[in-house]
Amino acid sequence: MTRPPSPNVQPRKRRSVLRLSGLAFVTLLALAACKPIVAPPGPAPLRYRDEVFTSVDVTRDVQYATAVMRSTGSPVSLLMDVYRPAGDTATNRPVIIWVHGGSFRTGSKTSPDIVLLANAFARKGYVSISINYRLSPQGCAAAAPTAECVLAIIDAKHDAQAAVRYVRANATSLGVDPNRIAIDGHSAGAITALNVGFDATETEPGGSNPGQSSAVAASVSLSGARLMGTSDPGDAPSLLFHGTADVLVPYAWAQATVNDARAAGLESYLTTWDGAGHVPLIEHLDEIVFQTTNFLYWTLQLDQLG
Repeated sequence: MTRPPSPNVQPRKRRSVLRLSGLAFVTLLALAACKPIVAPPGPAPLRYRDEVFTSVDVTRDVQYATAVMRSTGSPVSLLMDVYRPAGDTATNRPVIIWVHGGSFRTGSKTSPDIVLLANAFARKGYVSISINYRLSPQGCAAAAPTAECVLAIIDAKHDAQAAVRYVRANATSLGVDPNRIAIDGHSAGAITALNVGFDATETEPGGSNPGQSSAVAASVSLSGARLMGTSDPGDAPSLLFHGTADVLVPYAWAQATVNDARAAGLESYLTTWDGAGHVPLIEHLDEIVFQTTNFLYWTLQLDQLG
């Protein structure tokens, strides 16, 4: 099975497209424009598209790195929870690293929205990993960012990158494919996910597992935007969900993220909810799960796993 056609049709392929009938041409364009919401075909249950497992095993409080808290100068253990489909025998599974929100001040790896989705995707056959990261006493507000806010955003990015490197270094014991790592987050976690996806090279000096890459194969954002790094060829494809009435992370920031990515020749998609505010997860849960499922299936080339 092949991936749906890319929106960036090469000249040689474009000539063959123009020979198609009008209806086929329109259909092809529709598939290209809507790639992230095109469901993989095939009878149910289809692994990574459908929930093929009924229960999930969770291993809690796995230490993935140690970092220094800026506010105290003291070391802190960074922990993750690992969600695996119960009874699964696959050893090359894709993995999603989930990053919670909370204005870089609050929240944890057990935030209800993250737990909900980590379980849902583990039942589809993924390994889901929810992480804690360093938080700032002041965090970030909707107003102009303070110096502490900027440092908190940097720390969160570095910690998420450390989680990526841990997963890659321990791929065999986790039973995952080190080339199929995605990152997904909400609010502050969405900003972090995009910062990681668009900037794999800038990492924390002296970080854990320094010989491993911090790059991911896909990033997904609910009410986030890229605030660090630049969009460059080779960065991760991205899928963004955003409401036009978001007063915490302005919708224009998400638009700019996608526009910059596309200008760099990257695949980037934005699902817009007119009038929606910040992190409208429950209102749009089915749509978020559906589009994220399909986007990751094609972007991570899960049809090739067999």
